[in-house]
Amino acid sequence: MGETKKKRLKTFPHIDAKEFQHPWDATATDALKSVPGLDKVIAKIMEYGLERIFYLENTAANVRVTARQFPRLHRSLTWGCKILGVEEPEMYVTLDPLPNAYTYGHTRPFIVLTSGLVDMLDDEERFFIIAHELGHIKAGHVLYTIMARNIAEIVALVGQATLGFGTIVGQGLVLALHDWYRKAELTCDRAGLLCVQDIDPCIRTFMKLAGGARQLYSEMERQEFLRQIRDYEAADDSTLNKAYKVLITAYRTHPFPILRAKELDAWHSSPDGYRKLAGPLGLLEA
Repeated sequence: MGETKKKRLKTFPHIDAKEFQHPWDATATDALKSVPGLDKVIAKIMEYGLERIFYLENTAANVRVTARQFPRLHRSLTWGCKILGVEEPEMYVTLDPLPNAYTYGHTRPFIVLTSGLVDMLDDEERFFIIAHELGHIKAGHVLYTIMARNIAEIVALVGQATLGFGTIVGQGLVLALHDWYRKAELTCDRAGLLCVQDIDPCIRTFMKLAGGARQLYSEMERQEFLRQIRDYEAADDSTLNKAYKVLITAYRTHPFPILRAKELDAWHSSPDGYRKLAGPLGLLEA
């Protein structure tokens, strides 16, 4: 696994996801569960077998990662599972130039990496992303993730089945799901850090996701990148600016990379965050 072979990685096989859950994620999860009609949406997902459809489509279209096929990616997956105490899911690579990764499936979760993401990142950065996706499984995010990624179709199904009730609750559910989705990502970034056990590959990943061009990677500078967040935070001086911030984030599924970098860097530095968890458990040679 590239540089990780030179490390001794700590394992956390018995860790509970609540131990690294971002507080914003906890709050958003509680808010999501209180949305009227959520139980009907979940029932409709199961009734129409959307999870099975996604799995079959993925298996037919993409290439599975195994010990003999994409072995470096598989090694990262194996180590991430050992460190977080997660049963190994299937993982695939899909042909898509847009850098992305996602986890699907409630009863049979699987991870998908796009070719654009694989090409953009080095081994350590890919390990961080794979571990981030394992964090979704560890934290039990995958059912809500299916909902968030397919909310328009799901709300339409519920609306048909409930004589229009779905359209009444739909918009509130869409907003609540996107809010939860963004904040759940912050929890999974922490899972990624627990696996990589080095903040630098995490920050490099966010920098590349934000706007890294391959020919300019060597000129990117971490402190300058983190300093950008001050400009964004400084724009909260007026009520109007706060409203604009809500509008530009309301329908995003992921937080802005620079905010993710700031939140993870703060958790890494906190004596009650990563440093508190990083000490107790046994070591494995990577």
